[in-house]
Amino acid sequence: MKIAVYGASGMIGSRIAAEAVSRGHEVIGITRSGGEQPAGVRAVVGSANDVASVKEIASTVDVLVSAIGPSRTGGDPQEFVNAIDTLVAAADGTRVVVVGGAGSLVADGKRLVDSPGFPEIYKSEALVVAGVLDTLRATPEGVEWTMLSPAQVIQPGERTGTFRLGLDEPVGTEISAEDYAIALVDELETPAHRRQRFTIGY
Repeated sequence: MKIAVYGASGMIGSRIAAEAVSRGHEVIGITRSGGEQPAGVRAVVGSANDVASVKEIASTVDVLVSAIGPSRTGGDPQEFVNAIDTLVAAADGTRVVVVGGAGSLVADGKRLVDSPGFPEIYKSEALVVAGVLDTLRATPEGVEWTMLSPAQVIQPGERTGTFRLGLDEPVGTEISAEDYAIALVDELETPAHRRQRFTIGY
């Protein structure tokens, strides 16, 4: 399978790219900065906001993976929203799989981001990503997308291969980036959540 990973030098994107390469897939890693990427990944400098570039890449791969997110350093959150819109529009039938967030998960009938204990520091980012999920759900039936939301805490850790999957309700409070990558590449290889969001946790 040919896979393009946007944000392939990041904490989650690099692990997705490495996991895909380890399974024998051909991976193109796209970053704006040209940052270091896992061994075996073909590095490309580019942006998910560049329509012409996305169209060109989408025409050569089986799936586009977005492992980018809203800026945490004061950048315009609309840039992330526009990037996902661009990926979906320019994909032209190519499947788009998006790294989501935990804030839009629903517990006791309420999104986590709307609950009193949700960390204020992550609230703005979580609302932006939740909005992107709403936008994806409203796309025409022909648009092939999937979003994988991690548990509330995702960080570098152990690749265990043991985790739980769910849909809109949290299935745990944490997950390693390595195990998250396993679940996402599993989904690329055997699509089970077309036009759905699903989640992972311990």
